[in-house]
Amino acid sequence: MTPLSAIPDETSSRKKEHVELCLASDVSFKKKSNGFDEWEFEHNALPELDLSEIDTTTHFLGKSLAIPLLVSGMTGGYSEASRINASLAKVCQLFGIGLGVGSQRQALEDDAFHESYAIVRKHAPSIPVIGNIGATEIANLRDVDPIRRLVDLIEADAFAVHLNPLQEFLQPEGNTNFRGVLTGISTLVQKLPVPVIVKEVGAGISPSVAKRLFDAGVTIIDVAGAGGTSWAGVELLRNEHASTIAPEFWDWGVPTAIAVRQVSTCKPSDATLIASGGITNGVMIAKALALGADLTSMARPLLQILIEGGEDSLFHKLTTLKNDLLGVMFLTGASSIPALKATPIQRHHY
Repeated sequence: MTPLSAIPDETSSRKKEHVELCLASDVSFKKKSNGFDEWEFEHNALPELDLSEIDTTTHFLGKSLAIPLLVSGMTGGYSEASRINASLAKVCQLFGIGLGVGSQRQALEDDAFHESYAIVRKHAPSIPVIGNIGATEIANLRDVDPIRRLVDLIEADAFAVHLNPLQEFLQPEGNTNFRGVLTGISTLVQKLPVPVIVKEVGAGISPSVAKRLFDAGVTIIDVAGAGGTSWAGVELLRNEHASTIAPEFWDWGVPTAIAVRQVSTCKPSDATLIASGGITNGVMIAKALALGADLTSMARPLLQILIEGGEDSLFHKLTTLKNDLLGVMFLTGASSIPALKATPIQRHHY
């Protein structure tokens, strides 16, 4: 991979370093899976369906998606991010799925790389686009105007707040003051012109935390569970003092399948639950929906495909995901996404 140009600004440099580590190093969970391998559908030998009639579409934020998938926010805030986000936006627009941008913290600091975020909407005029900021940036928030400007910058359909206490704890320059985050989230829910999404970044959201978020007015949660990219691992690789920190943190978190199953039991009927964390194929997408998710999200695996093979390779991967999903729906007799969500799934005992 061609090294990205050096950026003097601390936030931009860190963003560049995060992307390079995710692409060049194995930052997957070492001992823990996302849990989907423990669940199986019952094969339906009499599906009574014509494959060509199966409908994989769903709706999110008032827009149609070809399959229940979002490309989660990964980058922005440095020069090379413009090219990456432009390519992601083109493919997502062509295929018909939603796209999030990476943390917009850098855009709060100065306008040097605003285009790296704004370029998404230029190439994706009709899909759901989601903004993004870290939890500590909105703790004890009193003035939402700066966040509103971030929404306007990308013409966002929703705005995500990412919860990353584990990452901040392990990050050399991390901010571990999480006091007031829930108040800040509640303020955004009340005052932003778009829905607020709250997501983890790979350690999962428990039902008790989900309930506090729902009680604060949040209607969209992405559990972002353990089993995919370990941001703890990313930070341990960056941290020169990692030898003073237990390696067990690399695998810390609630596996995605467990988080989805548990949070779905306390989810209000009008709320949306997104599953992410180690999802790599359409079978996992189907399992996540049957376990209680309404949508799914992927990040690093898609970025790797884009960087290594270009936009055509990424489109091909999305087509494969759809074909996987169609196969599961056909073999379980589910003609639509609502029908798939109602399909029984069991923990296997072989």
